[in-house]
Amino acid sequence: MAPTLPSLLALDFDGVLCNGLREYFQTSWRVYQQVWPEPLLGISLEQLEREFGQLRPVITVGWEMPLLLRAIVAGTPAQQILQDWPKVRDRLLATYHLTAADLGARVDGLRDRWIETDWQSWLALHDFYDGVIAALQHWQAQGQALAIVTTKEQRFVTYLLEQAGLSFPSEAIYGKEQQQPKPVILQALQSTYGAPLWFVEDRLGALLQVAVTPELGQTELFLAAWGYTTAGDRAQAEAHPRIHLLSLEQFCQFPHWLPP
Repeated sequence: MAPTLPSLLALDFDGVLCNGLREYFQTSWRVYQQVWPEPLLGISLEQLEREFGQLRPVITVGWEMPLLLRAIVAGTPAQQILQDWPKVRDRLLATYHLTAADLGARVDGLRDRWIETDWQSWLALHDFYDGVIAALQHWQAQGQALAIVTTKEQRFVTYLLEQAGLSFPSEAIYGKEQQQPKPVILQALQSTYGAPLWFVEDRLGALLQVAVTPELGQTELFLAAWGYTTAGDRAQAEAHPRIHLLSLEQFCQFPHWLPP
């Protein structure tokens, strides 16, 4: 029997389609140096990058990334960051008299200048996960409705996809500009495409928000195990009645994602 197809396949971008961890760190480090110009003490840049990669799953929006670096440099225990990141983040904002708007402008402005002056080095820090671009091209050719739902700015997503050789309609990319929680965006998409939607995300918190949204009760939810997840995230997803843990190999074999 042929597998059921979703009315729309909604995909997160970072951690599902694209691994931008190297770019995240370089951008965050450059902004960090603007805000905290003093030299590093007690930690090497290599160690800082390694710990940043391990703690990246706590980040929801890009402006938080320089604060994550500050938390690491300040010696905040990793377990505290993993368990109480919003409190750690807000305490740092207050301590250094910073705002999300200011940090967001710094992060986005630095990226813009970097792309304008040396786009090849910026692009080289992004890697699409193995098989993802070919899979997207195949799904498009098969007529499967696709959308990207991300907290990244739409223009960055469009640029990276174009450079990878994928033509993706800009109106199907729902980026940070929407200023809407993902469940709200998914409800709007469901109104257009009908149910059931399938939603792939690497941030467990976003999937849990959808899972408790009554209007999205028919949506199939998938945690991308290859993305920015922790072992705890993956274990919690496996135990959740609404969430399916998905490997990259399974992802590329769409639509064979659900148990028979």
